[in-house]
Amino acid sequence: MNHLEREVLGILSEDCRLDAEKIAVMLGATAEEVQETVRCLEKRGVLVKYAAITNLDEEEDECVEALIEVKVTPQSGSGFDGIAEEIAQHAEVKNLYLMSGAYDFAVIVEAGSVKSVSRFISECISTFDCVLSTATHFILKKYKIEGALTKRDKSRRLSVQA
Repeated sequence: MNHLEREVLGILSEDCRLDAEKIAVMLGATAEEVQETVRCLEKRGVLVKYAAITNLDEEEDECVEALIEVKVTPQSGSGFDGIAEEIAQHAEVKNLYLMSGAYDFAVIVEAGSVKSVSRFISECISTFDCVLSTATHFILKKYKIEGALTKRDKSRRLSVQA
């Protein structure tokens, strides 16, 4: 990866709404160079998606997120990739990572209720023959998302006095 590519990625990681002209000014490049760089990064699969980071903790009560640790037996011929592809097909799955440690996968899911997450685990994840065990952790509050601190409403904090 060349210097311009790293610089463009850094800027887009901070604010993907910036257009090529603004990025070009920031980097002392031309808009055409920036556009071509972005096209190349997209084509190579380095730039996968442009997204807004949202914090719906205070706005949306019907959304439950959980981190599910999944221990599996790697499959002959496809290793971890085959089972990862199957798990990733489900709409509830927002992120899926191969991990080191006691569990093989970290799966971030989003559903409408705790019961929906439970149903997803029991009817989808646990039905794979290669799944040995799972551990589920519900996300209660987000303090930092994708490197951005969430705002905390300090006025809602209860006073504690001895």
